[in-house]
Amino acid sequence: MKNYKLQHNYKIIVILTTIFVTLSCNSNRLIYVQNLRCEHLANPLGINSRQPRFSWINISDQQGSVQTSYQIIVASEKDILTEDKNDYWNSGKVNSSESHLITYKGKDLKSGQILYWKVRVWDQNDNVSEWSEPSRLSIGLLTPQDWKASYIGFIDSNITENRSNINSETGSQVLNGFNLTPQFRKQFSVIAPDKKETYLLHINSLGYHEVYLNGKQVSDNVLSPAVSQFNKRSLINTYDVTEFIKSGQNDIIVWLGSGWYTDGLPGVTASGPAFKAQLDKVSNKTISNVIVTDETWTARNSEYERIGNWRSGRYGGEIINGNLETRNLFLESPDELVWNKVSLVDIPVHEVTPQMTEPNRIKDTISPISAVRLSENTYLIDMGTTISGWFEITFPELEKKQEIIMEFSDHLTNDGEIYWQGQIDKYIASGSGTEHFINKFNYHGFRYVKITNLNQEPKLSDIKAHFIHTDFESTSSFISSDEDLNQIHDMISYTLRNVGLGGYLVDCPQIERLGYGGDGNASTITAQTMFYLAPMYNNWIQAWGDVIREDGGMPHTAPNPYSAGGGPYWCGFIISASWNTYKNYADKRILEKYYPVMLKWLEYVDRYCIDGLLKKWPNTDYRNWYLGDWATPEGVGDPNHLDEASVDLVSNCYLSVCLNQMEEIASVLGKEEDKKKFSEKKAEVNRKIHENFYNAADGYYATGSQIDIIFPMLCGAAPEELHENLIEILVKRTAEKFNGHLNTGLVGIPVMMEWAATANKPNFVYSMLKKKSYPGYLYMIENGATTTWEHWNGNRSRIHNCFNGVGQWFYQVVGGIRIVDNIPAYKKFLIDPQIPEGVTWAKTSQMTPYGMIEVNWELFETRMQLDVKVPVGATGILQIPEYTSEVIVNSEIIFSRSLGVSNPVDQFELSSGNHTIEFRF
Repeated sequence: MKNYKLQHNYKIIVILTTIFVTLSCNSNRLIYVQNLRCEHLANPLGINSRQPRFSWINISDQQGSVQTSYQIIVASEKDILTEDKNDYWNSGKVNSSESHLITYKGKDLKSGQILYWKVRVWDQNDNVSEWSEPSRLSIGLLTPQDWKASYIGFIDSNITENRSNINSETGSQVLNGFNLTPQFRKQFSVIAPDKKETYLLHINSLGYHEVYLNGKQVSDNVLSPAVSQFNKRSLINTYDVTEFIKSGQNDIIVWLGSGWYTDGLPGVTASGPAFKAQLDKVSNKTISNVIVTDETWTARNSEYERIGNWRSGRYGGEIINGNLETRNLFLESPDELVWNKVSLVDIPVHEVTPQMTEPNRIKDTISPISAVRLSENTYLIDMGTTISGWFEITFPELEKKQEIIMEFSDHLTNDGEIYWQGQIDKYIASGSGTEHFINKFNYHGFRYVKITNLNQEPKLSDIKAHFIHTDFESTSSFISSDEDLNQIHDMISYTLRNVGLGGYLVDCPQIERLGYGGDGNASTITAQTMFYLAPMYNNWIQAWGDVIREDGGMPHTAPNPYSAGGGPYWCGFIISASWNTYKNYADKRILEKYYPVMLKWLEYVDRYCIDGLLKKWPNTDYRNWYLGDWATPEGVGDPNHLDEASVDLVSNCYLSVCLNQMEEIASVLGKEEDKKKFSEKKAEVNRKIHENFYNAADGYYATGSQIDIIFPMLCGAAPEELHENLIEILVKRTAEKFNGHLNTGLVGIPVMMEWAATANKPNFVYSMLKKKSYPGYLYMIENGATTTWEHWNGNRSRIHNCFNGVGQWFYQVVGGIRIVDNIPAYKKFLIDPQIPEGVTWAKTSQMTPYGMIEVNWELFETRMQLDVKVPVGATGILQIPEYTSEVIVNSEIIFSRSLGVSNPVDQFELSSGNHTIEFRF
């Protein structure tokens, strides 16, 4: 490949996502610093490391700009965050082009302290940027010794003995402490706060929490903390509550709900939700405790109670007693309520670590499109779209103790009834004041709400649904001339937002809420392309590291509250997700931390290999089934994904993928002996796959399903000389046996899309995506889908993470943006759009750790034009199509067959900036 540096000085248009600030041009500054992050997060409080890593994005209004040096300064106070006064670290001018995950190398840091930092950079002409705006971070409480607080809880025996709740299956269930949502209170005094004092509240709740200080909620976080494996770990959330502190008497209330901390799940030993918290004052490099949780706190049971036992299909919902005015007394007049003694709670020793992913937040609020009366007192509400989150309604006038039942579902039966998914709320009226319901410590996945025992039709203006997900950033976009493709893309993107709640990707928010590894592997590449998910995957992979068993066995979900089905593609998430997260975000610490876990699981796999191939392992109390592919379409062709030959082929092809990823990981970590071992083992597994599963008479592997043909090519088991014939058979069988449709499921979709990106067969996938009959994505959309389904026929769940792996095809194939091997985080990326017949233009953007990549192309009669944006710090590698007769880059002919300009080249290097390219045919 020949390298060309483009240095044309022409004006570029900087197109940024909403996370950036619009730039004001400064003729003396040719490079700008934006989007500061620490450990992938903006202004994080309570991080889990004393060696934080800093990142930023450079923006330049000059073509071909690069960072050549940087300088970071760190100080304990914003007032001394200067080159001369900083008291923790001044890196000096460091000659480096790197701007991502720069490790702190200053004075030793301690738990609980606050730091401020900023950065400036130099470009290739030694022009220096202005200093960035200051950013803040604090170190979390990292050791048990940092905690002075005790766990406390509260149970009101009178309530638990004498009241009953609705069970999501039987209709009755005796309350226990896990159904209650207690409020805890502490009054304390503070001398007039100094403007240089910061008050940090650290809270470690076993169950969900909300915090109120002097009658105001201290954050807009909801359903906090993120998930963890409670028998191994719980998480800490840190809040800056300085603005809520007042001189004199202060009143803090912590409100708890059980969530995943529920009876019978691993690590749960208390009789209800519990927490520990401490409020620290940080001032002049000193940290002092203001209050801690102990037996001096008081508590009461709130007006909320939980329905359900937090198991699959039984997540229930909530009961609310009383009107809006009553429920707000704890904020407006807490002294009017009765507060009781709390109990110190004995919690088994486990890891207590800071939460390193964004919190859940309300991201949108929508109104219903209709309310249909089903009977005299029953109404069906249609929100117009599937949604994960909370339901809110202000009721018409109700009588005292009138009980309103709300049932939720993501779809209706053929008879127009709510499809029962175990989702139910209840409101018990006070008979006076405003009668108002909104979820608090539970949520639903729904489109429809059936409201029973309501005497008057509700007003649509009094009903809302609040869309909740982990507050990750949407960092990509795709639109094309084909509206069908646009609809599929947008449905995938919206689905991933719906399942991205709680610091992991659930399979579905309404029925299981489990972090299945199979669903995760199926969607990781798509999800990490569409969204900035480094923090979420840090949290989720941590849970996978916590769930491995002593013998190396892995479950199919993490966290792993109870047994769930899957197979090797599910268990191997610890390898594949770690590797893909490194590729997309260049976070080497993930590989270092979980490499021993990966090795341990592969040792387990070895014990179930026979004659060099993996065979079915036994079910356990934490894991069942042994799947290859899953959720393939019913009634499409003869091959069955449960066929033993297909299961074994898919499982061993995935094992080959894992060994290849381990070879790459060992290389990154400098473990050359391990690298060689994995390379040799992969080659042997591939040889065995071909020997055992290839049917020479038929010309395909195993059952001849799409995944059985494609996966051996993708993993390298199929010899290169067979690829052309395999592809011919694949296309023929798809047309003849599968009627031109997809014949694959959860595993096969991402396998097909990853293969398609390098096979240069865009029409093969495109033709199947265009099918509006069963099975297919357009079939879902034609039948009212706004999120993807669990099964192609719509059974069970219609908000699901099974089939979202197709999303990568839009970016890697049609958009043509692909990562270059061995260079993570798109520091180098390939630009290679593959044009399906009938698509005439596409606009694709993707945010990377170095900035926004844009590839916009359009076809004309005899030419194709590409407008490409390359971020500062990255290099774009333009792939030149074989059929091109002339290539023009920024008005310069770099190759022309007719003019004899230059020698033919396969690729052309683009430096940072905006580029206009023409391919003439």
